[in-house]
Amino acid sequence: MLFNHKVIINILGILLLLNAAFMLSCIPVTIIYNEGDMLPILAASATTFIVGGLMFFFTRNNTNKELKKRDGYVVVTLGWLTMSFFGTLPYLFSGAIPNLTDAFFETLSGFSTTGATILTDIEGVHKGILLWRSLTQWIGGMG
Repeated sequence: MLFNHKVIINILGILLLLNAAFMLSCIPVTIIYNEGDMLPILAASATTFIVGGLMFFFTRNNTNKELKKRDGYVVVTLGWLTMSFFGTLPYLFSGAIPNLTDAFFETLSGFSTTGATILTDIEGVHKGILLWRSLTQWIGGMG
């Protein structure tokens, strides 16, 4: 076997569950400012949680938990792409960034901590979405 698929999928599921939890941490800000971005953030978090939960659930009983060097490379690469793809959901669902390419760029620039943005009027974006944007940069800095 070239890769340990079940371990890779299990780790990606855990990453998505963490991503969903970070999205949920934006909810108090949406409640305080009452700008109407609570449902999109909840929907994005729920979608991410369901996909991550299913990935984790169906691979939890794997007997071979060995992670080789090449598996690690795949986890890092797919982890960035998966986290970035699901990280676009709050932007897309809220309409803050309606274009998938732009939303993916915004999320990937956050997770890579480059700070590049496509937003021209950052102050005009709802506070919950701005917190999500900041969290992607914080998560990227931790990584």
